[in-house]
Amino acid sequence: MRTTFPRLLLQHATQRPQAPAMREKEYGIWQTTDWRGMAALVQHIAGGLHQLGLRRGEHLVVIGANRPNLYATMLAAQSLGAIPVPLYQDAVAPECVFPINNAEVRFAVVEDQEQVDKMLEIREQCPQLTHILFDDPRGLRNYDEPGLAGLQEVVAAGRVFTEEHPDFFQEQVDLAQPDDVAAMFFTSGTTGNPKGVVHTHFSLLNRAEVGAKFDKLGPADEVLAYLPPAWIGQNIFSYAQWLACGYVVNCPESGSTVTIDLKEIGPTYYFAPPRVFEGLLTSVMIRMEDAGALKRKLFHHFMDVARQVGPALMDGKSVGLGARLSYALGNLLVYGPLRNTLGLSRVRVAYTAGEAIGPDLFSFYRSIGINLKQLYGSTETAVFVCLQPDHEAKADTVGVPCEGVEIKLADNGEILVKSPGLLKEYYKNPKATEEVLTADGWYHTSDAGFLDASGHLKIIDRVKDVGRIKGGANDGAMFAPKYVENKLKFFSHIKEVVAYGDQRDQVCVMVNIDFDAVGNWAERRNLPYAGYTDLAQKPEVYELIRECVEKVNADLSRDALLAGSQVSRFLVLHKELDADDGELTRTNKVRRGFIADKYSVLIDALYGGKTEQYIETQVKFEDGRTGKVSATLRLSDAKTFPAVKQAA
Repeated sequence: MRTTFPRLLLQHATQRPQAPAMREKEYGIWQTTDWRGMAALVQHIAGGLHQLGLRRGEHLVVIGANRPNLYATMLAAQSLGAIPVPLYQDAVAPECVFPINNAEVRFAVVEDQEQVDKMLEIREQCPQLTHILFDDPRGLRNYDEPGLAGLQEVVAAGRVFTEEHPDFFQEQVDLAQPDDVAAMFFTSGTTGNPKGVVHTHFSLLNRAEVGAKFDKLGPADEVLAYLPPAWIGQNIFSYAQWLACGYVVNCPESGSTVTIDLKEIGPTYYFAPPRVFEGLLTSVMIRMEDAGALKRKLFHHFMDVARQVGPALMDGKSVGLGARLSYALGNLLVYGPLRNTLGLSRVRVAYTAGEAIGPDLFSFYRSIGINLKQLYGSTETAVFVCLQPDHEAKADTVGVPCEGVEIKLADNGEILVKSPGLLKEYYKNPKATEEVLTADGWYHTSDAGFLDASGHLKIIDRVKDVGRIKGGANDGAMFAPKYVENKLKFFSHIKEVVAYGDQRDQVCVMVNIDFDAVGNWAERRNLPYAGYTDLAQKPEVYELIRECVEKVNADLSRDALLAGSQVSRFLVLHKELDADDGELTRTNKVRRGFIADKYSVLIDALYGGKTEQYIETQVKFEDGRTGKVSATLRLSDAKTFPAVKQAA
C-alpha cells in the first residue's frame, strides 16, 4: 500500500463519512465518532499543534490507554510530518527519561493526571520537554505549570486556525510520502536501554494490509482496543489495520471493565498475548470450581468431547456422526455459553502473539469453537511475518510466511527474515542496526526454529536461551526454557514460571502462583492464609504445584527432543514477578538473566539440594515507595520419568 496514514483517514472520511470509526465508553455509555468527525478532530489538533510549534521531523510522545483523542493526536502529528512515539502508560517516571531525551522530545500528549505528574517529575532531567498536553482534565484544575494545557484548548485553537487557513491541513498531508518515517516504537529493553525502532508509513501499512487480506477483514469487523498502544501489536491492530480496513475500534472505559466491555461489543477480530488467554481460562476454571456438582460433571464431560472432536472440526476435518452430535450438544449446553461468558461469541478470527502460547492452552480455545491462531513477528518486522491459515492452525507452529516474506535459517538455527515490513533503523544507534540488518536486507530475529515439512515455521526458543543439559542422566539433552515455562503456565494455578538448566545437570524452576486461582482453591478447602507470601509457602500449595510439574514431566517424557527438559526441583516465589521491580518487561516477558542475578541465592539453593532458603527482596509499590518482602522458602523435588521411545 503506497499511501500514508493521514491520506487513508481522509479517504474514509470522504467515502463513508457517517460510518462509525471509533467508539469510547464513558460513564457506562458508548460514544461514537464517525469518520467525518475523526477527520475534523485530527485537522483541528494538527492546527493547534502547528501553532504551538510542532514541526516536520520532530518526535511527539503519546502516553495513555486507548482513547480516540490520543489516536487522533498521532494522526495529527503524522499529518504535520511529525513522528508519534507511544510510551507505556504503566511505566514509572524514570523509564520515560531515556526515550524522551533520546528522541529530543519537546511535546508530550498524555491521557490524565497520573501521566501529567510523571512528566512533571522528570522535567528537570528532560529540559527540552516544553509542552505537556492532557486529554482528561480531572484533578488538574489547580495545576499551574509552564507549557501545561488541555487537549481541548489545542482543539479550540486549531479550529480557529483551520477557519483562517482552510488549505493548510491538506497541503501538509500532501507533503508526506509513503517512505517517510511514520512512527517510532521503543523495545522492551531486556538488556540495557530500550532501542527506538523506526518505521515508515509503507512498512506499517504494507503489513497491515497483508494481514487484513489474509483474514478477509473489512469495514464490518469490530475490535476492542484494550492493550497498551505502545506495544506494536496493539498499534497494528487498532491503528494501522483500522485505517487500512476501516473497521470499528472500540475503546473500553478502563482496564477493570474490559471483560464487561468485551461482552457488550462482541468483537469479530480479537488479539491478545498468551497471558490474557491464560487469565480468561483461569477465570473460567475458578467459576467452575464454585459451580454445583452436576454442572461440574457436565462441564468436564463435554470438555473431554471438545478435546477429542473440537480441533478436528475447526480444521474442517470429517468426524463420525456420533462425535458430531455429541459436540453439537456440548455446543448448546457448554461451549456456546462459555464463549458468550468470555465475550468471544462473535469472534471470527482471534490471534495470539508476543510470545509462545502453551499448546494445551491453544488447543483449549480451538476445541470450544474459537478460531484462535498464532502469528509470528516483532516490533522490528511490523508484526506480520508468519500467519496461520484457517484449517491449518497447529499448536506447535506459528504459521506460514505471509505475502512478501522470505525466511531462511542461519547455521546456528537462527531465523532470518526479509520483508517489506522491516524497520528502517534503530534511532541513533547504527551499531545495533548493523547487528540485526545485513547489507542484503536480512533481519536477524534472535529466535531459533525451523520450517517443517508443510512449510510452517516452528519456534523453539530465543537463540541465546536454547541450551544443553550438562552432566547427569540427561547429559547433552536440549533445554528450551520457554517451552517448559509455557507448559506449566497452562495450569490455572500457575501464573508465571522461570526455568533454568543450561549447562547444569538438571532443570529447576521458580513458580509464581496465580493468587486469585489458588486463593479460591484454598478457601474452598478452609485453608487460612494472610496474603500472597503466606499462601505461596503452604505445604498444601506445594503439593498442588508438584502435581502440575509432574504432569508436565510425564508429557515431556513423550517428546524425544525435550525429554531431558523435565523439571527436577522447584520452588514457589514469595512475591509476584513485577515489571516495576525489573523482573518483567512492560510487555510481561520474563527477564531471565536479571532474575537469575537477583535471586541467585535461590538458584544456588535449588541446585545445592537444600530444602529451604531464607530471602529478603526489595519491592517497589505503586505509589513509588520501596519496601522489603522476606520469607523462608520451601524447595521441593519433583518426580521425573524415563523417556518414552516412540513407535517406529
